Amino acid sequence: MGMNFRENLRNELNFQDVTVKELSARTGIPIATLDCYLGTRATVPSVDAAYKIAKALKVSIDYLVCGENTKTTSHPKKKISQETNNINKWVEKLSAEQCKAINNMITVFNKKKV
Repeated sequence: MGMNFRENLRNELNFQDVTVKELSARTGIPIATLDCYLGTRATVPSVDAAYKIAKALKVSIDYLVCGENTKTTSHPKKKISQETNNINKWVEKLSAEQCKAINNMITVFNKKKV
């Protein structure tokens, strides 16, 4: 597993550029409580609080707890790194034209690898 709720939450806040104050406003969870989840003591939130946080950040609770994409698929699970998750999130925010340009770049990289 490697990462824990505190690290995953911190990474997600950084990735989305969301402050603790903003998360508090979105969830109704006091800033002091969120600080406990993010602090060195790494207090573990209740299921209700974890749900509110996950919903506010538009990620799954599994993602916050495990740090990996846990979508159910019909084929065997492949562990997805934090870097891959970040790339996927960035790509989701791109326009169709930007995605096409990136796809072309990846195609060129893959051809050079062979």
